[in-house]
Amino acid sequence: MEGILPLLKPKGMTSHDCVFKLRKILKTKKVGHTGTLDPDVTGVLPICIGRATKIAEYITDAGKAYEGEITLGYSTTTEDSSGEKLDEVIISDVITRERILEVFQSLTGLITQTPPMYSAVKVNGKKLYEYARAGIEVERPSREVTIHELTLLDDREVFEGDTISFKFKVKCSKGTYIRTLAVMMGERLGYPAHMSSLIRIESAGFTLNDCKTLEEVKNLFEEGKEKEFLLPLERGLYHLPKYQINDKVAMKILNGAVLTQPDDLAYAKGEPFVMINENGRALAIYQVHPVKDQVIKPVKVLVIDEL
Repeated sequence: MEGILPLLKPKGMTSHDCVFKLRKILKTKKVGHTGTLDPDVTGVLPICIGRATKIAEYITDAGKAYEGEITLGYSTTTEDSSGEKLDEVIISDVITRERILEVFQSLTGLITQTPPMYSAVKVNGKKLYEYARAGIEVERPSREVTIHELTLLDDREVFEGDTISFKFKVKCSKGTYIRTLAVMMGERLGYPAHMSSLIRIESAGFTLNDCKTLEEVKNLFEEGKEKEFLLPLERGLYHLPKYQINDKVAMKILNGAVLTQPDDLAYAKGEPFVMINENGRALAIYQVHPVKDQVIKPVKVLVIDEL
C-alpha cells in the first residue's frame, strides 16, 4: 500500500496524533505527515503512505492556503483563541475597508516573522513551546516567508465595535505562521489581535474536496477500497519540473547513476526535478549538479523494482 492520503484533520488533534491513529487503522508503520498543523486548526493534511514517505519534504515545501479569522481588541499568549488574554483594548474608532486592504497590501510579498513562543520551532535542541510551558522566554530566530496573496472575505465597508472580527484568505509559503500574521495585521491597524479561527483549505495542490476524514478512511480500508482514499505519489510532486526518459536511461536511474546533463534540460544548479518514464511514473528526483558542469545527480530514487 502506497500513495498520498489527503486527510481532513479534525480539531483537537496534532499531526502526530493523526499519524498514530492511521498507523493503527491501516496496519502499517510507514506513515508520515507533511508538516505540523496546530491542534486547533482543521483542514488539509497530506499524509504519505509507504513509498510516498520519500517525498514528504517536497510536499511540505509546496505552497499552502488558509481561511482564517482575526479578532481585534485583545491578544493572547498563544496568538490564537486557545491562549490566555494578554493586552485588551476597547476599539474606539471605526476601521474602514480601505484601511484593512492597505494593511493586507503591506503584508503581501516577502515578510519577516518571529515564530510564537507556543510553536514547534527548535532553539538549542528544544521546542519553543517547551520553554513557554516552563515559563522561560528565549530569543526566537526570525525567518523570511512569502505571502503570495491576502484577500478580505468580508463585504463590509466599515468595521466597528468593542472588538472587531473579520475573515481572510491567505496563500503563502511553507513556514508561515498565520497566528503571527494575524498579530501583525493587528499591529498595523493599531490594536492587539489574535487569530480566532483557521482552516487550511489547500496544501501542495490538495484541496478540501480531495480529503477524507479518519472515519471515512477506516470504513473504506475495512471494505478494501484503498484506491478511494489513496492518491498517486506523483500528485505530491505536481509543483516540480518533470523530465521524461526512455527505458534504457530508466535502468541507470534505478541504480542511482550520475548522468550527463541532456542538451534539452536547462534547470538551475541544485534545482530538483522529477525523472518520469513514458507512462508518467515518477522514478527519481534529480538535480543539476551544484558543482560539476553538465552533470545531473540523483537526490532520491523512488522506485526500487525492475521496470
